[in-house]
Amino acid sequence: MIMDNIAILKSLEEHFNLDVQRSKVLVVGLGQTGVSVAHYLYKLGFKFAITDSRDKPPLKEAFFEVMPDTPIFTGGFDDSAFSVATHIVVSPGVSLMEKSIVKAIANGVKVVSDIDLFACSITAPIVAITGSNGKSTVTTMVGEMAKAAGKKVAVGGNLGIPALDLLTKDAELFVLELSSFQLERTCALNAAAATVLNVSADHLDRHDDLESYAKEKQRTFRGNGVLVINLDDSLVSRMLNTERCCYTFSIKHKEADFYIDTLDGTDYLMQGKEALMPLVELPLEGRHNAANALAALALGTAVGLDKTSMCLALKGFKGLEHRMQKVAKIRGVTWVNDSKATNIGACVAALDGYDSKVILIAGGDAKGADMNELAPIIKNKTKSVVLIGKDASLIKEAINESVPTYSAKNMEEAVSICAKLAEGGDSVLLSPACASLDQYKNYQDRGNQFSKAVLRLLA
Repeated sequence: MIMDNIAILKSLEEHFNLDVQRSKVLVVGLGQTGVSVAHYLYKLGFKFAITDSRDKPPLKEAFFEVMPDTPIFTGGFDDSAFSVATHIVVSPGVSLMEKSIVKAIANGVKVVSDIDLFACSITAPIVAITGSNGKSTVTTMVGEMAKAAGKKVAVGGNLGIPALDLLTKDAELFVLELSSFQLERTCALNAAAATVLNVSADHLDRHDDLESYAKEKQRTFRGNGVLVINLDDSLVSRMLNTERCCYTFSIKHKEADFYIDTLDGTDYLMQGKEALMPLVELPLEGRHNAANALAALALGTAVGLDKTSMCLALKGFKGLEHRMQKVAKIRGVTWVNDSKATNIGACVAALDGYDSKVILIAGGDAKGADMNELAPIIKNKTKSVVLIGKDASLIKEAINESVPTYSAKNMEEAVSICAKLAEGGDSVLLSPACASLDQYKNYQDRGNQFSKAVLRLLA
């Protein structure tokens, strides 16, 4: 449940010395998260200002219509705005290594995240989900499980609705997807159940190395709730804490609490010795989605959801847009949109789920990742590769002519090349292994451009 304003203010003062009379808050970034923070602070009566490095943040005009008297500094980060602040709430898209932020922290300004503010405002349990890949799928799965179990549930965070905007919901359970950028500036979270699904090379342009990235992910385990651990990921399995209640899941090891076993020739999702449901009834392709389902079952069990409801939700789960989404089957060729695969691990998982070789479209902004990690799976699982985006050359170099490779200027040309290469029975998979912002607004835009180009083939 959500606390009343008096209780919230008391909690904020206890945790962060945030006081309505004395504190001056600077919100850094006027995106969706920044706007949600501003509404939250305004409702509670805090003095605050907003700063954004962009000259014209896209949400600025709409924000001014609601709060026209709010001081807003745009076009760069001005030290003077930071110098008067007692607290800063830094949006996930802004690096904590920005000079003005580093200087403010050195001068004693406290960093608070939107997730901290959220955690200080509720008494209802939180399910917290992070990982390099699969977190949106698992977050949505757990939300659907809670609905099937008759719970009032609110789902958001890094997925969809910003966490603070969920405070308008009358929820018994909150399910949050959390990114490493949210977690690195969060300290008040105490989730009833939490998981790090996996850790693979991602966002190394913002994190020093893979170990540092994993440590930020591990912050989701702060507190005393139930840990859900993936035994198949070496970095995650090291996070196992024998002093805490833990559930483990695995698609490789039967000693896990939630795993896959074959009974009378049929694969089942299992908990202990109990067969929960046949794997064939999960309407999602790929073994990585079986792992996602096991993680969701473990999280749901940790917060008391009944097994029958959870399995009904899984059987009706259709997946997410831009995540292994079948676009069309044209002249025997299946076209699949996995644009949300913005890192190497997601692409590897997608390719690994295929029994036959596919034609892959990949490329974009590699975000500092080592594309050589893609080479083995591409060699084993692809017939050919069509490359797009600014770091296409890095992937081409990593592939080193192990499979035929083609270059395309844009998505329409990539689809056209694939259409000429593909034969009946083939699958063409957009799974870029890279971010999209070098050519597109976001991964959704990239996926939509792919889908539109594919559907034009019907003409």
